[in-house]
Amino acid sequence: MIDIVLYQPEIPPNTGNVMRLCANTGARLHLVRPLGFQLTNRAMMRAGLDYRELATVCVHDDWPACTAALGSRRMFAASTRGTTGYADVSYSRDDVLLFGSETRGLPSSVLESLPADQLIRIPMCAGSRSINLSNSVAVILFEAWRQIGFAGADHPFGTSG
Repeated sequence: MIDIVLYQPEIPPNTGNVMRLCANTGARLHLVRPLGFQLTNRAMMRAGLDYRELATVCVHDDWPACTAALGSRRMFAASTRGTTGYADVSYSRDDVLLFGSETRGLPSSVLESLPADQLIRIPMCAGSRSINLSNSVAVILFEAWRQIGFAGADHPFGTSG
């Protein structure tokens, strides 16, 4: 299934929301330290509700540890500097979706390590700076999941039940 990476997330409710999203879509969540909160933070747990037990969450000490764990899988980084529309990508079930911290995004060193066509962007109105982290993850993850036929969904579209 698709893996989601949050690079140095800072706001507990965003990470909790993404954790809940991953539990509901079957995606695995990777968190890259340093985190702007403790994993036991009440705000994060409240946002994640009881989904912490249902989500697969891996915490990595740093970016090299995360990339080592993910291996050579194809990675798409969400960035306002991206030139490829997120919906213009043909996703596969082994792809990795990478998102930066809420205030800094992804560092240039990470962005420059990926091919330009793997820097993806969500369209926004002129003058907009960014979209909330958990909302960005939801938009892109659901497009990728749709493209792979909602793999693992209890009742995918086109079936009765």
